[in-house]
Parts: sequence; C-alpha cells; structure tokens
Amino acid sequence: MEILAFGVQADEKPLIERAFRDQEEVRCLDVFLNEDTAPIAAGHEIVSTSVNADLGAAVLEILAAGGTRMVAQRSTGFNNVDLDTAERLGMTVSRVSYYSPHSVAEFAWTLAMAVNRRIVRASIRTRDFDFRLDGLMGRDLHGRTAGVLGTGKIGEAFARIAHGFGMRLLGWDVAENPACAELGMRYVPKDELLARSDLITLHVPLMAETRHLIDATALKAMRDDAILINSSRGGLIDSAALVGELRAGRFAGVGLDVYEAEAGLFFLDKSLEAVEDDTLARLVTFPNVLVTSHQAYYTEDAVGQIVDATVRNVLDYREGRRSENVLVPRS
Repeated sequence: MEILAFGVQADEKPLIERAFRDQEEVRCLDVFLNEDTAPIAAGHEIVSTSVNADLGAAVLEILAAGGTRMVAQRSTGFNNVDLDTAERLGMTVSRVSYYSPHSVAEFAWTLAMAVNRRIVRASIRTRDFDFRLDGLMGRDLHGRTAGVLGTGKIGEAFARIAHGFGMRLLGWDVAENPACAELGMRYVPKDELLARSDLITLHVPLMAETRHLIDATALKAMRDDAILINSSRGGLIDSAALVGELRAGRFAGVGLDVYEAEAGLFFLDKSLEAVEDDTLARLVTFPNVLVTSHQAYYTEDAVGQIVDATVRNVLDYREGRRSENVLVPRS
C-alpha cells in the first residue's frame, strides 16, 4: 500500500524516501493538504502531512470518503487537526511528540542575535559597498535578563544558551523545570517576566488558553527596548497589536519565525503575487523586525528524527500498537 505524503520540501524528500524504503512505498507531493488537494488522497489508506496542513472537519471528511484511515502528521503541534471529527470518522491520527529541541532553540537565538546586532541591514549595506556603522549599534546580552515563556525541552535548551551568555533567567510555565532552576532561573508571574526581561522568547504550545498570549496588554507591559522572539506558533502573538506597538517606535527588535495567518503563505513562493495580508506586509517593512518562514525546526538532525518517528508511527498503526505519538487511536 502506498503512503501519500503532502507538503514535502525538496530537502526533506530524500530523507522520507530513504526512511520508508524498507518498510512502505511512499509518494511525495510538494502541495499542501487542504480542501482542494484532499481528493488526491483517494485510495490511500495512510496520508502524511506537514505542519501547515488543513486537517479541519471538511478535509477529514474528504479523506475518509476516499478511504484514508490514518493521518501521520510530521510535526509536534496539532492545533490544525479536528481531533473530534477524526475520532468520529474512525481515523487514526499521530504526530511527532519529540525531535531535537536544539534546532528550534538555536534558531531562536539566531533571530535574537540577528535583530540585536542588525545583521540583515548590515548585510544589505555591504552588498552595496556601504560600510558605515550608522544605525547598526546593538547591545551586549551578557548581564541582561532573558525571559522564557514555556520551559519545556526547547525552552530549557534556549535557557542553557542564555546561561552561557551570562544572562539572568526568568521563567514562566504551568510547571517548573528543575533543570532550568539549576541554571538559576527564577519562575515569576507572566506580567513580571514581561516587565523585567530584555529578551523574551516564546516556547509554549498553541491552545485556546495560549492564543494571543502576547496580546496588546502584554505588549504594553514589555520594555520599550525589549527584544521579542517567537519560534513556536504564530497564534501566540496578536500580530495586529504588535504592528501598533512597532508603529509607536517600540522594541529593539522582533524576530518571528511563525505568523498567525501563515497557512497558505509560508513554504510557498509568493514573490510574483500581491500580498493580501496587510498585517504581514506591514510587519516586514519595519527595520527592527525579521520574519522567516517557519524554518526553526529545519535541520538535518531534527527533520531526520521527525521522519524516523513518522515511520514508526505508521508501523505502529499497521501492527495495532499505540505510542505516546498517537492523538486518536485506531478504532
């Protein structure tokens, strides 16, 4: 039986084909799963999807009608999946509950350093042989305070790097991480963390309780010269409110690897089209904002682990086994 994999990036394709070679036949598509592309899956019992796939009720109905019985999502997040509908349709849904936390933590730091030291502006200037330093002054992060919202595996990895920089650590989470506490992290209420941190990074999952965790009120609580980094999920930040604060001249830098309305934009070439999203179009014009296209996880190590876990999820489904990766078990 052939597995159909949607939303496969060019660099990802050989890893998927090699991982499945001895187990299953797999066909890789670069198109993303949505209502328009879901009919392609007809006749495929197993479908694998990427992080930006639309797995809402309408898409799941189309998949089920075409004979799909399992969806193997190649990501940790699953806020894009209607789990209740999947259960009603008797479809198994799995995800990848773990992959290298260093990939995302290191990229979050890449964004932080890039906006702090004005790397993008400097690179553009030197390409034009403009070697002035005007407007390129950053700040030492040593001795300053890093606020980590979400101190799971990725937040812990970020905190370890911050500790290496010699930063003070503040944390906020529903449960304290002893490893972070050993680094000297002090857990405080969110408002205190926002008010006291020079660098704020988000590493919490997107749920109803965390949507717009950083809203207009939270943004106003932050220091005018703070750096804000989001490499988790776009919906954690109220983007329109962020634009309002940036227009007022606030924040030393903002690094965004995710955006709340990224579906249908990220991972695609839109360079020859008019961008209809006014908020995103405004965000990328600010000189202190750096937007990347959800690439924090995109290392050989992390993608290899994601693919390997997806293979195991498929084999578990075939054999009727259940692991921590199963969101909706086989009926």
